[in-house]
Amino acid sequence: MRPGELEENAYARAGGRLPGDLVPDPGIGDEPAPVRRSRRPGPRALARALPALLVAGGVLYGLLTPEGFTAVPFFTAAPLIAAPLSALRTTVLTGLAALAAAYAVNAQAGGHSAPATVTDGVTVATVALLAVAINRAVRLGDRRLASAREIAEAAQRAVLPQPAERIGGFEIAACYEAARRDASIGGDLYAVQDSPYGVRLVVGDVRGKGLSAVAAVAVVIGAFREAAEQEATLEAVAQRLERALAREGTRRDGIDAFEGFTTAVLAELPHGDGVVRVVNRGHPAPLVLHADGSLRTLTGHEPALPLGMRDLGGWPDRALETRFPSGATLLLYTDGLSEARDAHGRFYEPERRLAGRVFPGPGALLGRLAAEVRRHSGGGMADDMALLAVRQP
Repeated sequence: MRPGELEENAYARAGGRLPGDLVPDPGIGDEPAPVRRSRRPGPRALARALPALLVAGGVLYGLLTPEGFTAVPFFTAAPLIAAPLSALRTTVLTGLAALAAAYAVNAQAGGHSAPATVTDGVTVATVALLAVAINRAVRLGDRRLASAREIAEAAQRAVLPQPAERIGGFEIAACYEAARRDASIGGDLYAVQDSPYGVRLVVGDVRGKGLSAVAAVAVVIGAFREAAEQEATLEAVAQRLERALAREGTRRDGIDAFEGFTTAVLAELPHGDGVVRVVNRGHPAPLVLHADGSLRTLTGHEPALPLGMRDLGGWPDRALETRFPSGATLLLYTDGLSEARDAHGRFYEPERRLAGRVFPGPGALLGRLAAEVRRHSGGGMADDMALLAVRQP
């Protein structure tokens, strides 16, 4: 039996916890009980049925009201509502149905004058044509948005490629959760690099959003991959990142040239030594989750400024070295995890939520964390979240 397999089997039998493990808060950390889905139609289904309901309501209104009342508002609203929600064919059919219904109501009433009948028909036909134009504009915007999303996803894969599941003998998992559903990438970053000095990792958070943040992410990751191969110490890697961001800052315009910075934590796992070294530059402290459920927070010797702020003062980086035994998992994360709030404004506290729990691997750990944070924040995360987990097999 391989090391750690006993714990994994016990984990599976106990439903995610071993005997004696601390029990997390109710509803947090455990899979939710199956919920029977309601068969009532959702808001979108009701919205798509609304055009037909409007046409039917217009017919009833026209037949049941006295002469002088018109049902044209019902018939014009129907294709306008169908335009952004339905396909072109449905929008056209809705417009034709509204036009036919308007003619039928006028014919049934018998008291309407010919000019009034023609005016109602022209009004409904004009609005139906306008609805077709709106439908085409909406569909064109949807295609452009889909194309932009594809480009963003390609950029994410290029800038933040998913690391291999095993690097240098360690089990690896990474996860990126964007706060906005229509944005695939932002200012959070992670990278893993095998080197002659061990497996080196970085997780960071670039100040700001948008394309400038993505550009800074690319600079940090590019500098890290090069420095991880060449520099003999983790402190020297941090200094290389500092210089790379300084060069990037001189090329920026406006406030970013003076206030741009990146919080980051760098880690080094030497091959076969059973230790981990950490340099923290103003970033949330990493966690070590042991195979028995105990947890340690890797707080550095002294607080350090984020990367890109050396003009405000600085001191030599000092790596924290601590043991990293078999079965232990190193968790690095951005503040999108620790600053996620629930409806009452309470933060998600990873140290408290993870203490006493055992996970079968880094992938299971990150999957559970991401699900818990989404549930904790009600699906409305305020900031992007990057997670990186490394397990000593």
